[in-house]
Amino acid sequence: MPLLVSYSLKNAFARKLTGTLTVAGIALVVFVFCAVLMLANGLEQTLADTGSDKNVIAVRKSANTELVSILVRADADIIKSDPAIVREADGTPRFTGEVLALIGLAKKSDSNIVNVNVRGGSAASFLVRPAVKIVQGRAYRPGSSEIIVGSKVAKGYWGAGQGEHLTFGGRDWTIVGVFEAAGSGFESEVWVDCDQLGAAFNWPTFSSLTFQIAPGTDFVALKNRLESDQRLTVEIMPEREYYRKQSASFTTFIKVLGMFIAIVFSLGAVVGAMITMYGAVANRTIEIGTLRALGFGRSSVLFAFLAESLFISGVGGLIGIALASLLRFLEISTTNFDTFAEIAFSFKMSPQIALQAIIFSLLMGLIGGFLPAVRAARVRIVDALKAR
Repeated sequence: MPLLVSYSLKNAFARKLTGTLTVAGIALVVFVFCAVLMLANGLEQTLADTGSDKNVIAVRKSANTELVSILVRADADIIKSDPAIVREADGTPRFTGEVLALIGLAKKSDSNIVNVNVRGGSAASFLVRPAVKIVQGRAYRPGSSEIIVGSKVAKGYWGAGQGEHLTFGGRDWTIVGVFEAAGSGFESEVWVDCDQLGAAFNWPTFSSLTFQIAPGTDFVALKNRLESDQRLTVEIMPEREYYRKQSASFTTFIKVLGMFIAIVFSLGAVVGAMITMYGAVANRTIEIGTLRALGFGRSSVLFAFLAESLFISGVGGLIGIALASLLRFLEISTTNFDTFAEIAFSFKMSPQIALQAIIFSLLMGLIGGFLPAVRAARVRIVDALKAR
């Protein structure tokens, strides 16, 4: 068996042109396959990282997003009194009520106007999200028409840099700072004082309530307690789960569309592998006969040619993965179907994606090499010697 494996690897690229073209075709398909999964993974991870395992978010029952959620101030007063919420030394709950609005900004890449989230929060918004750090300028002053913008907003939109001004809600707002948030979705938002944003849009309500719960808190008991309170009409969930759901529709769409494209492309790669292997069988008929004469059975010959096809496809798969991994340096932005807001994110490779890509490439090699391998196994010794 080791002899057959050595024979297969030695002859894998005996026909340099067809072998190289087959590898290139498989590498292209694997590149597309990885790019799709990396795109979906990048969006999913960006939104998942927006949430914290320590935080819980409350939105109106049956509201899929903060944009359509309406919570009155009395809801906030009831929830913030719950004993499970972390409190500061002075007894203040680590709790923030926030308002979310959409505004239009022009992208620097193409000057198209897209929706961007504006989040009205409080000083506690920074406490429950310690990953948010001011990297330029300073934080906005409560009660003022000052705002801060995420780093991706400052970089990607006209007029959104520090010291510039944005106009929305019938008011002029001064950008006094730029913040980062460990690559999360918050970096694609504009932050402002909640009361000022509510006054500008005449919204006396909250969109969501976010609070930090004490370690060891029974979340299920907390959820049941708040959702069963007759004074409230809320849905309680971990913040990370909430933001992960925000990517569900879009990531599913990307994966379905991308898999369809990858499968269509893979048909061409399989045909290429099949042609390469059929050519190898035709050119090595005498060698096949010699192997049979030396005592190697049909199954051994079948294995040898399948191994050759799998090796070629494996090389193509590794090249495709290597090329796709370079996409992680690329940042793109798109509209999230669930929130209607633009979000910037990067392609993200993972061990799971690399493993799936290798399996996909080997599957193409197996399918493309199976029939030629069967043909090679069926070559009779007499016919092979006649070919001499």
